[in-house]
Amino acid sequence: MTVGTTRAGDDDSGPDTSGRHVREASRPDDGVVLGLDVGGTKLAAGVVSRDGRVRAFTTVPTDAADGPVKVIARLCTLAREVLAVAGLSPADLTAVGICCCGPLDARTGMVHDPPNLPGWGDVPLADLVAADLGVRTWVENDATAATVGEWRHGAGRGVRDLVYFTISTGVGGGVVIDGRVLRGGSGNGGELGHTLLVADGRPCGCGARGCLEAYVSGTAIAARARERIEDGGGSTLAALTDIGAADVARAARAGDPLASAVWQETTDLLGGALAGYVNLFEPRLVVLGGGVARSGDQLLVPVRDRARALAMRPAADVVDVRPAQLAEKAGVVGAAAVAFERAADEG
Repeated sequence: MTVGTTRAGDDDSGPDTSGRHVREASRPDDGVVLGLDVGGTKLAAGVVSRDGRVRAFTTVPTDAADGPVKVIARLCTLAREVLAVAGLSPADLTAVGICCCGPLDARTGMVHDPPNLPGWGDVPLADLVAADLGVRTWVENDATAATVGEWRHGAGRGVRDLVYFTISTGVGGGVVIDGRVLRGGSGNGGELGHTLLVADGRPCGCGARGCLEAYVSGTAIAARARERIEDGGGSTLAALTDIGAADVARAARAGDPLASAVWQETTDLLGGALAGYVNLFEPRLVVLGGGVARSGDQLLVPVRDRARALAMRPAADVVDVRPAQLAEKAGVVGAAAVAFERAADEG
């Protein structure tokens, strides 16, 4: 069952690009792309017009433990449902853009063992969705797609140098340098969540130890709180059967000492890592998105202050840190923008 459906015309956010049609949409001068977002927690689908409107949007849980066959079938069903909400069919689409947690090969549309999608070893995601919907399809790293969405149509509009973080089930990132998206050789450039933070540190889902994701993702925040409780730490969180990062943030705001310690450690680590990225890329702007970032100033202010304190001048003096604007639609908007671009490039 779908949740959170947005009908056509309810939202004006989304990409505004000028790619050529792969196939002319049935409505003249109104080319549309289907943007799909495959995450470890949820699947999202949106119909995005060439003029930048998100005409319809909906999400369902991923249920990643079901494996790739069932998840992709669920994704294609979701695609048809959101098209129906917009009054369209696959034949009306210019293209399909999918963003998915990496690693993946954006050139081939092949997904290679994402930590948050168990069993997804060498899955030809683009080919499978294209075969089901009958529409040309491209795949992009999810954090890269969200970076494109926020850069063009969200918090980063008008900025030529930007670093984007999405802090959710995992930690993703993306980088824009001098008006160009850093994609790398296979489309996975900017994997900021899997840079080494602590040598021989906490195990990460990618197979390494000590990654930033292993400390500041929503999953890791909750795990670190549970570990402290199991070690005998007193906390109001102990009464919960299932602790999430939002629970830790809420308890910290209420003055819970254990939750406050976990939250401060999180902001210290993220701010320190961010200082390194500021030194490396010297962005004018850092955008924080994802579910954990919905805690607002509770995350943004200490992270910004620590990053500015630790980064080198003059980079520290010019960088700003802002919350993302596109929220849960960032991946869909970015995937659609990428699809418009690639349709234009390939004709």
